[in-house]
Amino acid sequence: MTVAPLPARQAWPWPGTGLVLACAVIAVMVAAALAAPVIAIQSPLDQDLLAINRAPDGEHLLGTDNLGRDVFARLVVGARTTLAIGTLGTLFAFALGAGLGLLAMVFGRVTETMLFSVIDLIRALPGTLLALLLVVALGSGPAPVIAALGLSFAPLIAYVARAAYRREVARDYIRAARSFGGSRLHLLTRHILPNLAGTLVTQVAIILPRSIVTESVLSFLGLGSSPDAPTWGRMIADASRFIEQAPHAILCPMAALLLVTLSLSVIGGALRRRLDPTRGDADRSAIGLTPATRTGTS
Repeated sequence: MTVAPLPARQAWPWPGTGLVLACAVIAVMVAAALAAPVIAIQSPLDQDLLAINRAPDGEHLLGTDNLGRDVFARLVVGARTTLAIGTLGTLFAFALGAGLGLLAMVFGRVTETMLFSVIDLIRALPGTLLALLLVVALGSGPAPVIAALGLSFAPLIAYVARAAYRREVARDYIRAARSFGGSRLHLLTRHILPNLAGTLVTQVAIILPRSIVTESVLSFLGLGSSPDAPTWGRMIADASRFIEQAPHAILCPMAALLLVTLSLSVIGGALRRRLDPTRGDADRSAIGLTPATRTGTS
């Protein structure tokens, strides 16, 4: 009789160049947003009618916009608003969606059917359109935008939470714990939630760039924060009428938004491959590498 050695503990693989660059971009953006009051020498609200649509120079690193406001100052201050609202909206969506999805499963089929019937109605509308309607109903400002983002993306997280819950409940260790008299709430808090953390965190990382883009769309339409507050979407809207005179005023916020969303998407994909076990199985099945074919013998 031979005893097979235990497999070595899987280690974090060395991150690729794309992931390193994505993390660097996010780190720079977050640092710039936090240090905005220090690094923004000019005020983002001060207007200089003698320096309208000025190209980048020594006084204005990224030039000025159509009202003579410093683009660099508005970019870094706008990063605070855009990233903060997008992040808070995503966290609200996570808390609401995961909480409702898991509690519906715990309280039984009737509660699950009723709740997810409502969620299906909400999901019938695209996320951006739903956020737009909610902001129109709730009013403009940071708090209504955060609430609108949370309510728009919570159904996605609720569905992911329900699917992950069903997957875990079918496992042998849950059946064993249930045979010892564990209640649904006990199984959820002690056994299921720790194993769902990776899947839910991955979903948050995937939704975050979408939330930031949605906030920028709302700001572009004038429905985000107050009109005076600099945000990337508002900067793009203001500069869109002066593309020929001041292309830098629209290229800077567009480039920042593109870099952040792409970087967050790369990070979300990396987290999904690492933390979501079903993703790895799906990827291996897609290329025909099932557990039986990996070992070569059954």
